[in-house]
Amino acid sequence: MASDPKTSTQPYAGLRVIELSNDPAGEQTGLLLAQMGAHVLKLEPEEGCASRHTGPFAGDKDDKEFSLAFWYYNSNKESVVLDDTGDGKVSRLKALLKDADIFIVTKQPAELADLGLDLRELVELFPRLIVLSITPFGLDGPWADYMTSDLVGLAAGGPLHMCGYDDHSIPPIRPGGNQGFHTAASFAHTSVLLALLSREQTGQGQLVDVSMHEALAVTVELANPYWFYPRVLVRRQTCRHAQPTMTQPALFQCSDGRYVYFVLILAENKAWSSFVNWMDSKGLAADLIDDAFNSLEHRQKHMSHIHGITESFFLIHDAETMYREGQERGLPIGVLNAPEDLLEYKHLQVRGFFDTVDHEGIGPVQYPGAPFRFSAFSGVARRPAPALGSAGPVPADEEVE
Repeated sequence: MASDPKTSTQPYAGLRVIELSNDPAGEQTGLLLAQMGAHVLKLEPEEGCASRHTGPFAGDKDDKEFSLAFWYYNSNKESVVLDDTGDGKVSRLKALLKDADIFIVTKQPAELADLGLDLRELVELFPRLIVLSITPFGLDGPWADYMTSDLVGLAAGGPLHMCGYDDHSIPPIRPGGNQGFHTAASFAHTSVLLALLSREQTGQGQLVDVSMHEALAVTVELANPYWFYPRVLVRRQTCRHAQPTMTQPALFQCSDGRYVYFVLILAENKAWSSFVNWMDSKGLAADLIDDAFNSLEHRQKHMSHIHGITESFFLIHDAETMYREGQERGLPIGVLNAPEDLLEYKHLQVRGFFDTVDHEGIGPVQYPGAPFRFSAFSGVARRPAPALGSAGPVPADEEVE
C-alpha cells in the first residue's frame, strides 16, 4: 500500500506509479521513485520481464525469481501480470491507471500501436496522470522505432567516441554499468519531477517524452563546445577526459599491482610544491627540487622527465599508502577500485551506504544504497524485489469502464 502523505516524510509518499518497462531505463526510473516512497506497481508479461531472465543468478539458480539484475532494479516494487496479448488488455491497463499519478512506459510507437495504446489519449482520459515515455529515440522522428541497446545508445549519442585508450588504432571501449540507460533514467526522473511540480500548480498531468538518444547527446562533457565553437574533435584517452590534444597519463601502478589515479596539475604552483615536497620527504624527488622546476615553462618542457620520476615514485609504494598520504597533502589522488572493493570500504560502511535485504531461500544480501540523503525526509526501508504477479490479479475488463 502507498504511504499516507499526511503522516509520512518520504518525498514521494502517496504517489502511485504504474511501470510498464522492459529495459533498465524504465526500471531504474521506477526504482528511484520507489526509493523515495512512491508505491510502484510493475506490470509484467506471463513469462516475467526481461531482467528476470538476465544473469547472474543468486545461488547459481537459473530461475527468474533469483536474477540479481531483477533484484537490483525492482526492489521496493510490486508485481502484477498483464500480458500484451488477448482482448481487453488496454482496458485492464486503464483500470490500473485511473487512480495512478505516473505511468512509466518504455514501449516504442510501433509497439504502442500494436497494443492499441495511445499515450496522448491517456492524458485526456485521466487529466491528472503524468505519462512518462522513455524510449531509445523519442516518440516521433525517423528513428522512433529503431532498436537499441546500452551500447547502441552510447554510440549513437556520442559518449562512446570518448571512451577507450590512448591507442586510437583500436575501437572505442564501452563503459560498463548500463550508463546509457541510467543517463536516460536520470533525465526521466528530473522530467517527471518537473511535471509533478507543474501539476501542483495547474492540476493537470501531461505526456513527458524522454529520448535516450537525446539524453546522451547532451552528456558528452566538452565535446559539444569544442565542436560548436572552434570546430575541434576531442580524442579519447586512457582513464582521463577526452581532449582535443593528448594530455599526460594519469594512471600509475603501485608496488601491490593496484593503480592510483593522479592528475599532476603543472600550472598550480601550490600543488606542484606539495607533490615535490612529498617525494623529497622519501628521498625520491631527484632533480625536481632544483629551482629551475619552479618555472611552469620549464616543467612543461620537461613533462616526460617528470612523468618518469612520478612513475618510479608510485611504483615502490602500495596504492593505499599513496592514496592516504596524497590526500593528507591536499592532492587529488584516488585508488582504482573494482566494484567488489567498495564492499570493504570503511567510509561507505560508516555512512551506512549498503542496505541488507533478507531474501527467502538465500539469506541476507547486500545492495548498493540510495544515492541521496535528506535531512527533512525519512528514509525508505529496502525491500526485496517482488515475485512475479505477487500483487494479485489485474482488475477484470468490466471493472474498467
